[in-house]
Amino acid sequence: MNTSLNPVELIGFSSGGELRSDAFYQAMVNAVDVGILAVNTSGMVILANRAVRESFGAFQGVHLNDVLPDLWPKVAQRLLGHARNTEISVRGIESNFLVRVSPMLLDQEQVGAVCVFVESTELEDMARQMEFFQRLTRELDTIIDSSSDGLWICDADANVVRINPASERINNVQAKDVVGRNMRDLINARVFDRSATLEVIRTRARVNLLQQREGRKLITTATPVFDSAGRITRVVVSERDITEIDNLQRELEDQEAIRDQYRNQMLEMQQEQQLENQQIIARSPAMLKALRQALKVAKVESTVLILGPSGVGKGLFADLIHKNSERADKPLIKINCGAIPESLIESELFGYDKGAFTGAQSGGKPGYFELADGGILFLDEIAELPLPSQVKLLRFMEDGTIMRLGSTRPREVKVRILAATHRNLEQMVEEGKFRLDLYYRLKVIPIHVPSLKERKECLLPLILHYIEWYAKKHKTSKRLSRAACDTLLGYPFPGNVRELMNLCERLVVMTETEVISLQDLPADVAKGDTSDATAPAQWPESMTLPQVIESTERALLAHALKSHGCQADLAEALGVSQPTIARKLKRYGLAC
Repeated sequence: MNTSLNPVELIGFSSGGELRSDAFYQAMVNAVDVGILAVNTSGMVILANRAVRESFGAFQGVHLNDVLPDLWPKVAQRLLGHARNTEISVRGIESNFLVRVSPMLLDQEQVGAVCVFVESTELEDMARQMEFFQRLTRELDTIIDSSSDGLWICDADANVVRINPASERINNVQAKDVVGRNMRDLINARVFDRSATLEVIRTRARVNLLQQREGRKLITTATPVFDSAGRITRVVVSERDITEIDNLQRELEDQEAIRDQYRNQMLEMQQEQQLENQQIIARSPAMLKALRQALKVAKVESTVLILGPSGVGKGLFADLIHKNSERADKPLIKINCGAIPESLIESELFGYDKGAFTGAQSGGKPGYFELADGGILFLDEIAELPLPSQVKLLRFMEDGTIMRLGSTRPREVKVRILAATHRNLEQMVEEGKFRLDLYYRLKVIPIHVPSLKERKECLLPLILHYIEWYAKKHKTSKRLSRAACDTLLGYPFPGNVRELMNLCERLVVMTETEVISLQDLPADVAKGDTSDATAPAQWPESMTLPQVIESTERALLAHALKSHGCQADLAEALGVSQPTIARKLKRYGLAC
């Protein structure tokens, strides 16, 4: 039996050759994926394929307004010839459709309208996605174009794909002149001296370059973009103009310098106020420098070595450092290393345990280091410390532990060391009398306290201050005569401030009258120290020219005073005016 069908039979021809037209056309429109609906001029449905029937329930013989009331007005307008081909979106049972309405003509006469329904859900999704991507593209374009950093985008072959306006401004180029060109060509054309893009393509890694372009400094960062297969697809280059940042940095440094200057000035004013509050008299630059160093080092934990001749006030500097340190509420223990017998100094400093030696206390005794725990230990006359004790002091400064005599257990103490001496420690090191390693441990921050000879500007304020201070202490009133004051100013004070203080107290206590005159001064002070007033044949190498001139001038005046009894005769003999003689006699503490 032959089951194959003739194609003519499949499309609806009868054995007699006649076409079953209605069934054929209905089958044809049902086979179409889109919906097809035809209406006559009255709006009655004359054709509806399966898609329309299933989605809208529109059947032949039903009026369009009954099944698609939203569509009928558009179709009616089209049937009246008032509208051209039109499209409208309608909602089906499960999907949305886009309907296109077209006229149906027969012999140039409109006999109805055909509506073609295309499912629009996917189209709408695609349209929404397209709109999203367009919006995203616009946002990215806005971000790229509004960036203050320059951006270059190149492909894997170093062809320029895009640059933003900032890059145009930074590089002084136009996008139309470089987009589409290769970076190698741009370098050959001397548009750029080197390319970060080419470095990225070569190294396949991020590259940073510092470049100079027309007097401007740029930081260029090039980053590769890889696809899923690990191939470079794009190279993104960002350029930042740091010229302005450099300028701002310089301005900031200038402002910092000005601020530091103001801060230093304020600090100096605060320091001067502190010195006034503590009744420290400092007028000479050398003394002010030493005091500022002391106030500065007080804020840290460094070891300080205070140097200077006897009587200059090294203990006062230790008090100043302690009072302005973070250990001000902790003890300041002062020890004169030269005042303790050598046999006892180690036990006094480091303490001892029970039975350490004959005569030791039964319970042991803490040393000065333990008493100063948390505070400051001031070792005055450190040069007198015996060598064995120097070893133990060095060990403490290295590890912060001490060991009592007779003990085997080290003790940790937190003590800051201040030391002072009037001796030349470097010379003692050379002579083997002081350990070199300890010397350098102590000399972390040296402070030199000047003698009265080095701070002549302070002499008169010191004298007046201590005369007044001792007068109040002894409940009396005293003042210096002009002659006595001039003589004191000419006295060298070899004992420095200590001698000056003792002399002022002596004058206040022993003077019978309110006015301290020249006759009240001790003989060695009143004579003005003229015993050595002859000019030496040679001066020490350490003397400066101004010191030599002063020495010679003073000796000459002292010698001339022996022959001339008044200032006028002295001025005439030396060939200067009488006021000059008076001024110089006052300066050198000499009197007619």
